[in-house]
Amino acid sequence: MLPLMKFLPMVTITSLLGANLTAAGMPAGFNDVEEKVPAYVLPTLMPKDLPAAAWAARRQEILAQLEREEYGKSPPLPAHCKTKISLAPGPACGGKAIRKQVTVYFSADEAGPSMDILIYTPADAKGPVPIFWGLNFTGNHSVEADPAIPLARSWMPDDNKGKATANHRATEAGRGKGASRWQIETALAAGYGVATAYYGDIVSDVHDNFKSGVFTLFPEIEAKRDGTTWGAVAAWAWGMRVGMDYFSTDPAIDPKRVMVMGHSRLGKTALWAGATDERFAIVISNDSGAGGAALHSRIFGETINRINTSFPHWFCRNFSQYNDKEPTLTFDQHFLLAIIAPRPLLVCSATEDLWADPRGEYLAAWHASPAYELLGQKGLASEASPAPDTLVKTRVGYNLRTGSHDVTLADWQAYVAFAQQHLPKP
Repeated sequence: MLPLMKFLPMVTITSLLGANLTAAGMPAGFNDVEEKVPAYVLPTLMPKDLPAAAWAARRQEILAQLEREEYGKSPPLPAHCKTKISLAPGPACGGKAIRKQVTVYFSADEAGPSMDILIYTPADAKGPVPIFWGLNFTGNHSVEADPAIPLARSWMPDDNKGKATANHRATEAGRGKGASRWQIETALAAGYGVATAYYGDIVSDVHDNFKSGVFTLFPEIEAKRDGTTWGAVAAWAWGMRVGMDYFSTDPAIDPKRVMVMGHSRLGKTALWAGATDERFAIVISNDSGAGGAALHSRIFGETINRINTSFPHWFCRNFSQYNDKEPTLTFDQHFLLAIIAPRPLLVCSATEDLWADPRGEYLAAWHASPAYELLGQKGLASEASPAPDTLVKTRVGYNLRTGSHDVTLADWQAYVAFAQQHLPKP
């Protein structure tokens, strides 16, 4: 275990790291002071005397509860997805990688929704490699300033207008703009591959009454949409699972060593994908906050009411019954993290990202640790959060990066170090 320190009150951390943290990203009227966190009692994860043999049944109970009350129930994965190479394999990253793009169709109709997966594997690989698999916010063409990568074809947020519109499309101006969040060469140097797809290929991130992307493939579900029907987070996670189906067929990728990852709302997505699909070998969330790794009960930063009001398409409608009613929760996010057990889990936060509640993300991981320990794995050892920039590499891992809501080289270095601990290359 790496050294831990007693968690400092948020006002103290604020004074150490900068007095403008609230101004940097916390809207007025929301709590960013640790001393103002209300007293709360978390829902019980499992009985104290639960035998290890009973965890599988308890896990299914939790999964069903989270489907019913937060994320919504997703339809089954397609029995078979047609694929085609949309960018032929070729050298990239100065010859360090082989890069290709594969189009995965979500149905038999090639005119229907599809997902482009951009894949980088080490050029010197002697066989199938483990990969980091995550969705991106700005299109595959933004991941690297490579003119060969096709522009994203799906809906795109309109940065110029400052809002999302259903008909905006990618332009050359976006090429390479997201590269800082995809430190591909860091992964390659350690022997890992990287795969990414644009989240808008799966469903648009706008509240369009669930009429885009893969939602259109299930008219019978949409005709009966109720409080338990899936939202966008579950749909993005469903798409990531379809990606896992493809990886199991690609001879360049080791399907038993696929690590699902994501940042912010896509961190929520990665956690739900990892919880609902045990094929993912490692699960990594970065600054996932409310609806991701952070405990709702703390009412710190983004709240259930705020997230359901701002993004009513993300979760199932039943989740809104907890708007401003966190004390009535019969679950919390430690439930989500616990059902990833016994697979390695890395929760990453940022010191200045108070909106995502770094302390709450750590505590959720700590409260999920008993499930790991029940299954013979090492969870977090202390309720006290670790010092910033101190990677904890136990089976339940944690990293608090100095800085703001983002994905940086330091984050990727933590991902790689955690993977080397739990999923070393052959």
